[in-house]
Amino acid sequence: MAQKILIIVPAYNEESNIGKTIDDIMASGQTATILVVNDCSKDQTAQKVLEKSVMLISLPYNLGIGGAVQTGFRYADDNHYDVAVQIDGDYQHDAAYLKDLLRPLCDDKVDMTIGSRFLPPFSSYQSSFLRRFGITFFARLISFLIKEHITDPTSGYRAFNKKLIKIFAKYYPHDFPEPEAILIAKRYKARIKEIPVQMRERLGGQSSIRYLKTFYYMVKVTLAIVLDKLKERKEL
Repeated sequence: MAQKILIIVPAYNEESNIGKTIDDIMASGQTATILVVNDCSKDQTAQKVLEKSVMLISLPYNLGIGGAVQTGFRYADDNHYDVAVQIDGDYQHDAAYLKDLLRPLCDDKVDMTIGSRFLPPFSSYQSSFLRRFGITFFARLISFLIKEHITDPTSGYRAFNKKLIKIFAKYYPHDFPEPEAILIAKRYKARIKEIPVQMRERLGGQSSIRYLKTFYYMVKVTLAIVLDKLKERKEL
């Protein structure tokens, strides 16, 4: 039986990218419902989405990336989707790799896939020194904690089965959630697989993680990860 798939596209002030992102998903040929979660953008993001034949939820307050993605998970859970995919609204995620992310889930071999920029044959992804340092730090920390090799823990290009949809519909980390979400998934014994993907450079708008926020981001996420690990031990 065909899987019912929801593609969640969180977007904040992405008027210059959201249209291209939606067109790219549609051009992939993947049968799925596209849901854009507009995180109270101050620009014309919502208007650009309304020009497309996709679903739109506009949040009345800015909840951040975690709140926007959780809104998508809640919609997926309420409407009985089998698989949810997260694709960021900044056009950096290439929808040509959707089928690669979805195949292990649809074959029930894993519970979650992560699109990695750092796996062969696409391991030459270039980024700033600070960003690459942060990714490497979290990759080593999370790999150590879960006893499983993870190369791209900050990637927002992901897919989830129904088990994790239900879990993340109830709770999903709010600020810079991607690394912490891996630990939460492993707490529920999720099978996780990284899939090699290529990502584009951002063409417009601003990243949610800029130079002045890098240190704050690393400290906050590290504390969240440590606290989550302590919570896991307490529950066990």
